[in-house]
Amino acid sequence: MLFVSRWGEILDVALAVKNEGHHVKLFIEDKSSREIGYGFVPKAFDWKKHIKWADYIVFDYTGYGTACEDVRSTGKLVFGGSPYTDRLELDRNFGQAELRRHKIKTLASKDFDSFSDAIGFIEANPNAYVLKPSGNTQELKQLLFVGNDDRGQDVIRMLYAYEKSWGDRFGTFQLQHKVKGVEVSIGAYFNGKQFLQPVNITFEHKKLFPGELGVSTGEMGTSMFWTNDSPLFRRTLKPFESTLAEQGFHGHIDLNCIVNGNGLYPLEFTSRFGYPQVFIQRAGLLDPIGTLLMGVADGTKTQIQVRKGFQVGAYIVVPPFPYDDKKTFELFSKDAVIVFKKDQKEGVHPMHVKKVNEQWLITGNTGIAVLVTGTGITMRDAQRNMYNRIQNVIVNNGYYRTDIGDRWLEDSDKLWSWGLL
Repeated sequence: MLFVSRWGEILDVALAVKNEGHHVKLFIEDKSSREIGYGFVPKAFDWKKHIKWADYIVFDYTGYGTACEDVRSTGKLVFGGSPYTDRLELDRNFGQAELRRHKIKTLASKDFDSFSDAIGFIEANPNAYVLKPSGNTQELKQLLFVGNDDRGQDVIRMLYAYEKSWGDRFGTFQLQHKVKGVEVSIGAYFNGKQFLQPVNITFEHKKLFPGELGVSTGEMGTSMFWTNDSPLFRRTLKPFESTLAEQGFHGHIDLNCIVNGNGLYPLEFTSRFGYPQVFIQRAGLLDPIGTLLMGVADGTKTQIQVRKGFQVGAYIVVPPFPYDDKKTFELFSKDAVIVFKKDQKEGVHPMHVKKVNEQWLITGNTGIAVLVTGTGITMRDAQRNMYNRIQNVIVNNGYYRTDIGDRWLEDSDKLWSWGLL
């Protein structure tokens, strides 16, 4: 199995597949991330030279859709996206249009490539808005801004700040009407013809600090469960089944939503593995992950064997996360050792690390050290399991959220009352 990775995020999955007895090679596109995985799995320096060697090829990120399609056309079995699913995620306007085409209600939104035009729009249409970068800039999660002012004045101030600091480099962005409710994601694997059952329901914790304070990071941790019967799935991803089949998609897709007593509002697609979603999913799988990936790629798998109950996961990160600051990373975090009090690594997933003399060392440039997962019949059980495992891990200058999973206690009551669980 050949893994083609944008940033090296897929290391943990590649390592699991290797430990299941398969031959594995990992290619990382980003040059500054290429140390990730050394000592864990064999590396490839030009993935195209290993196409003939591979029985299965796994692409781990959005933007590889055309490459996936080209490789599939040669008869190779591919787990990954398509040009259509790339566009669902990267072109927010197209994604929203496709939701409406599939009879799914969306929030009002508008795309801009001019800060002054966006400011003028808010002044003419005062409301609470969410500012979302589009295209490649959307990878910088700290740029996403969720406004709280009902007249949009806080978003206007942010637009002025981005105009001064980013200028034309910011690219296109979207203003979306803000609604209050429960944020929830629906994820599922698609085998080229149909969605696999069960599907995955996740609750992301995106802010840096407990209590949803601080900068947006993309994600600091997630809680989740698997279900065969989901009103959320039936009203979001299920209507896309025939379209994804027409597009030849073999992979994982996720739709992030806000739901409240008035309805369900899809926000954005993730047409690939979610990170850290896939690692926490793995904690709930009874099937080997290699078997799942192959069954999705060749279209033979329709069911997933999973644990009952809940799964949670939290990142342990180091400076300068979530920012990109090479000097700070090299000063505080580069080659720092991850120490285990006891020789027990169950539930500890290597992220941006390498292995030297059996020691785990932090590498790359983002400061994501490990993800620690836990499972349990109740959410509290899963939380205890995870935080007990975290206490076994020593990461100098490391920090993590201490409230991953707490949202479930209130969110579940709301979702039950709205008929969505």
